[in-house]
Amino acid sequence: MFTLQSEVRLPASPGEIWPFFADPRNLELLTPRLLCFEMINRAPIDMAVGTRIDYKLHIRGIPIRWQSEITAWQPPHRFVDEQRRGPYRCWIHEHTFVPDGDGTIARDFVRYDHIGGRVVNNLWVKHDLRRIFRYRDKKLRKIFAPSGRS
Repeated sequence: MFTLQSEVRLPASPGEIWPFFADPRNLELLTPRLLCFEMINRAPIDMAVGTRIDYKLHIRGIPIRWQSEITAWQPPHRFVDEQRRGPYRCWIHEHTFVPDGDGTIARDFVRYDHIGGRVVNNLWVKHDLRRIFRYRDKKLRKIFAPSGRS
């Protein structure tokens, strides 16, 4: 198993940022265009433990279908999504939102495994994931920037 950790400080309380993260359609805003990410479910989704969400995307040009299931849902502080179908042998992504003064530390902790082991991870996967999460953090800072700043 491999891990990835990321965190970004956002200038809003967990209760203020939770609605953004609770809407899975916003994942399209946080994903680099080169992944051609698209949510397949179009109707409003009632997020709760057991909710499954289907996506399609491209990884290094290869079209992929991905299904995730919400396995923990604790508004406004934490949720976990796990891959049920997709490119990884295992993908468990925990999102936490910790109050920090007048803001929130939004943390991502991902445990994942894939075909190819350490060699493939060191050559491609870990670098691709770091790039995606850097993009995500930059977009979140922009989305939640106080008025007049960006």
